[in-house]
Amino acid sequence: MNPIFQYIIIEAAKNKFKKKKIKPSSKQIEREVQNAKVELTHFIRDSFLILLGVLSASFGLNGFLLPNSFLDGGVTGISLITSELTGISLSVLIVLINIPFMVIAYSTISRQFAVRSIIAILLLAFTIHLFPVTTITDDKLLIAVFGGFFLGLGIGLAVRGGSVIDGTEVLAVFISRKTSMTIGDVILIFNIIIFAVAAYVFSIEIALYAILTYLAASKTVDFVITGVEEYIGVTIISDKSEEIRLAIIENLGRGCTLYSGKKGFAKRGEPLKQTDIVYTLVTRLELSKLQTELDKIDKDAFIVMHSIKDAKGGMIKKRPLK
Repeated sequence: MNPIFQYIIIEAAKNKFKKKKIKPSSKQIEREVQNAKVELTHFIRDSFLILLGVLSASFGLNGFLLPNSFLDGGVTGISLITSELTGISLSVLIVLINIPFMVIAYSTISRQFAVRSIIAILLLAFTIHLFPVTTITDDKLLIAVFGGFFLGLGIGLAVRGGSVIDGTEVLAVFISRKTSMTIGDVILIFNIIIFAVAAYVFSIEIALYAILTYLAASKTVDFVITGVEEYIGVTIISDKSEEIRLAIIENLGRGCTLYSGKKGFAKRGEPLKQTDIVYTLVTRLELSKLQTELDKIDKDAFIVMHSIKDAKGGMIKKRPLK
């Protein structure tokens, strides 16, 4: 790391202990510096992903959907329909319509997530307004497929960066906690209403192309997030399982389960080392935060993640995201 950044991080760590009126040991300072480095690295990575996501989404809108009056699902779809009917700038509508969802995100998910999402949405609105609308192709099938692809790529990259540029998922998380509906059910119903309105206001053909655009976008989102769906089951094998357990409980506000196991890598006749295996369940919006906490404790930990369609019971819906 650059010596200047190294110095700033060390001084910031020392000031943090001074504010708490704690005289830290060299080991505590070293640990705090290491944590700050991890957080800075992840912040830079997440910011880069969000920026790429915004650029990709704006290219999909300005290069494919807007010049040809095509629609999509979610908040973007509502904004496109409203823009076509009223003539109000799409960049303005994207910000205005997303505001209620960001308020929900602030109270339901976290302040950091809401702030990141607001910045991402403002950047998206700015790039849509700044970059000229250009017609890349007149083929309706190519417009639907590639418009959806670039829009989905942008949404997926933004989620990987710990934010959203479309508030549909935030609403889905909120409603799923208040009702017995799953996140997938809420998103599906939300988009069915949008497509029905598009069919009534414009034409069935436009609504059908909007569905095709939405399917291309949603599949791209799934691909970008490496198959991650509503919930992620995470299995962690590390010698620092107790620290990881406490980080999951205290920093993420999530529950976890410990399995007693043995490490299988040993030669014939050698005893197998006992270890505790940590298993936890998080939403995909929390995955970035969990990875940051794990890197702080043990960046060499063996981690296995797998998709889970839905979950019931436990703390996954009862407690707010951290």
